[in-house]
Amino acid sequence: MSKTEDLNEKLVQGYESMLASIVSLTRETEETALPALKELTAKAHEKAVELGELSREEADKVSRFLQRDILDAAHFLEESSQDFKTWLKFDIKQAETRLLDAFLSVADRTRTRTELAGFNRNTSPQEEYHTGEICGAGTLTCVQCGKELHFKKPGHIPPCPACKGTLFKRA
Repeated sequence: MSKTEDLNEKLVQGYESMLASIVSLTRETEETALPALKELTAKAHEKAVELGELSREEADKVSRFLQRDILDAAHFLEESSQDFKTWLKFDIKQAETRLLDAFLSVADRTRTRTELAGFNRNTSPQEEYHTGEICGAGTLTCVQCGKELHFKKPGHIPPCPACKGTLFKRA
């Protein structure tokens, strides 16, 4: 495996680990009050760095990717009468149940405007996904040609296989 592939796999594993930490921290504090997602992401970030899973720079990247994906899902759930399966744009059974359950639990808890304001008052859903980033399960569409990329679990976003485009949007 090349150094780039090793780094990409490390970032994907970091994404999954930080998401699991956010879910765990959310469950621990849910009975008293739901802390802001930004605070939970910061705790998961620090845990990943302390455990040596990721460098601080790598954890910064993964935190941004997680926040983007959770906000996208939360905004979709808030503004739509459709379910999470529609946001993913493929059958949930095809994906890893553990990861999707974790992601859904965080996105669902994040969907009210009050909770989103606590996450980041000036944040709107990030609509752009770029080659080289990590994204969670779901479908991305190439902005240039419309080709869909399907992710059954967190993964590295490659260039578009059809046109080599590097900019995507959630389908």
